Amino acid sequence: MLLTYSVSDLLSYINWAYFFHAWSIPPRFGGIVNVHGCDTCRRGWVETFSEKDRGQAKEALSLYLDAQRELSLLSSHVSVCCAVELYPACSREDDILVFPTSSDEPFVLPMLRQQTPGDDGFCLSLSDFLRDEGETKDKIGIFASSVNEEPPPVSASKSVRPNVGQSQSADAYHALMRQTLKDRLAEAGAERLHEEVRKKIWGYSPDENLTMDELHAEHYQGIRPAVGYPCLPDVSLNFLLSRLIDFDAVGISLTEHGMMMPHASVSGLMISSADARYFSVGHVQDDQLLDYARRRGMSAEEMRKYVR
Repeated sequence: MLLTYSVSDLLSYINWAYFFHAWSIPPRFGGIVNVHGCDTCRRGWVETFSEKDRGQAKEALSLYLDAQRELSLLSSHVSVCCAVELYPACSREDDILVFPTSSDEPFVLPMLRQQTPGDDGFCLSLSDFLRDEGETKDKIGIFASSVNEEPPPVSASKSVRPNVGQSQSADAYHALMRQTLKDRLAEAGAERLHEEVRKKIWGYSPDENLTMDELHAEHYQGIRPAVGYPCLPDVSLNFLLSRLIDFDAVGISLTEHGMMMPHASVSGLMISSADARYFSVGHVQDDQLLDYARRRGMSAEEMRKYVR
């Protein structure tokens, strides 16, 4: 299934905490996004901080206003394309078995397991959150989200610039602002897609009614682990996921190392279990590396390019 969102569709889904983090702005200054848009309210917000912190509060305000102007420019020629497919699935030890056709032959997604127990004393794998092989099959979602950008209109200008004297610095700022926002839009697309999957497409949580803050705090049922993140650190999994969903249809191509192009893209899994939670695989020791390489059909030397 393919879905396309405009920038305006995704504005409320942008997680500004990660935007500010990318600019090294402490979380306490992220509250600017909840302030009324008039100048009086913004000045009042700045003045709630101590004199020591007001400089950084003004920086957060300026950055947020620049981001709003850039989003307005992007809205004329940027969209976010998302793909999701739901498949019957189950687990076999550390593997997730996906059944893309009516055949009994599974498509195997090998997973990594924590080798250092978490606070609960367990070493988790994402395969733990699906029913075991031999039981009634579970489901799994495979998704991808990517920013599609057409050439901007001739009238679109680089109006977002810092107060700097050299145009080279201004161009660098503009490029970084644009890339940071596109990254956030790709994630916002995945966030909205996941909400539609939970409530309608998969429909395992049809009565969900969360505020945007609750959505960003992941108060919903299930998880959406993304490739390259702590649960799924091996980016070469993208080669497998691209065989289950059409990356080309959303404008994603893969480098020889499995990185997605364009950079503003995200892919991963959707798991519905109420017990599912995020974790960090952490350092992969040699015994697991050898086992994982075997399950991936790769040599240990080749696997070390992706897993450390």
